[in-house]
Amino acid sequence: MNIITAILVDDESKALESLQLKINRFFPEIKIIQAVSCPKEAIRVINKEKPNLVFLDIEMPILSGFDVLSAIEQPEFEVIFVTAYNNYAIQAIQNCAIGYILKPIDNDELKAAITLAQQNIIKQTAFQKNEALLKLLLDATVQTGKLIIPSSKGLRFVPQHEVYHLEGYEGYTKIHLEDNTEIISSYSLGRFEKMLQNGFFKCHKSHIVNLQKVQAFEKEGYLVLENKQRVPISK
Repeated sequence: MNIITAILVDDESKALESLQLKINRFFPEIKIIQAVSCPKEAIRVINKEKPNLVFLDIEMPILSGFDVLSAIEQPEFEVIFVTAYNNYAIQAIQNCAIGYILKPIDNDELKAAITLAQQNIIKQTAFQKNEALLKLLLDATVQTGKLIIPSSKGLRFVPQHEVYHLEGYEGYTKIHLEDNTEIISSYSLGRFEKMLQNGFFKCHKSHIVNLQKVQAFEKEGYLVLENKQRVPISK
């Protein structure tokens, strides 16, 4: 087989070093172009280098592994997701026949995932599988009535009726929940707007409110929510 080019993405430097050593040991035919710890830098490097294979950590600060994948212009590379959690995200990955390994990385599991990836690279089916995964994650919001929120810890699945309002700032979104907690997501407000069901209203360019949570309207130009938050309204 021809040399396979790979990029490793993980916010933990020790995890990157360990994975790189294992790949070099068991699969010397794989050429590691770069090991990247910053998700935003990973997007730039992957778009530039166009590798055959990407090892992608799911749980990273600001941008998750799914955010990185969705930001790639042409995701025509094979992906092996790396995660410390066996959760819904893994089920979605399995449904799309995409490889994954759990932390701490087992040598046999790593070998199996890479061997399968090598076979898939020959078949050139990566683009279709990656697109199917991203669509599956988006469609789940419609099928379950839950909002899928990528965060630094992975994916959160929050019933939409528990959302008070969504606040956009600097390309990110802060989701305010009825238990008085907040989630910061790398998804833009516009992206969440497409996921929300009926009953949510964009009252301002930076705010979307759950109308069921509105308690009062102030003539000064604010909506008051049940949790006493005041949300501005555009003129």
